[in-house]
Amino acid sequence: MKTDQALVIIDVQQGFDDVDYWGPSTNPECDANIARLIKHWKDAQVGPVVAVRHDSLNPASPLAAGRPGNQLKDFVADSGYDLLVTKTVNSAFLGQPALADWLHDRQITDIVCCGIQTNMCVETTARMGGNLGFNVTVPLDATRTFEIVRTLADGAEDRMTAEDLMRATAFNLDGGGFATVTTTAEALSIVG
Repeated sequence: MKTDQALVIIDVQQGFDDVDYWGPSTNPECDANIARLIKHWKDAQVGPVVAVRHDSLNPASPLAAGRPGNQLKDFVADSGYDLLVTKTVNSAFLGQPALADWLHDRQITDIVCCGIQTNMCVETTARMGGNLGFNVTVPLDATRTFEIVRTLADGAEDRMTAEDLMRATAFNLDGGGFATVTTTAEALSIVG
């Protein structure tokens, strides 16, 4: 049985359900698709499951260490993951313990990245994984994100919807050669 594939579950934390803080999200199927991936990984013994938790340095963030929102969602916390990586930046590869070293020690060559936010920590982790030589797959429907509003130099606001940000991530990762972007169903059919 092939066991050189790791499932990397990024920042699936309770605080991301705080609509007042983040605004509305996209892709309500995200959690169910991640749960399907976890079940497959465990049932088929595909390889290790890595949970990643963002410990925000912003004390007002629902993800700040010590706040209830910092906790992993129950379906991830109770999954029996093999490693917990904590981080304060976007990439899981810059957390503790050192993810790349841990994967290399286990001769892991392929990683499947899923979680929250698509265009932030998932995309950054996938890009770094590709740069570090891992074969990276991102089932886009096992990720979700939020609209971004930014203020331009003239004071006007510019917006990108969550759906557009997910689409841009797919182009960045797949078009840029960092990762293969797919669906949960397709990812399940090619692993294990």
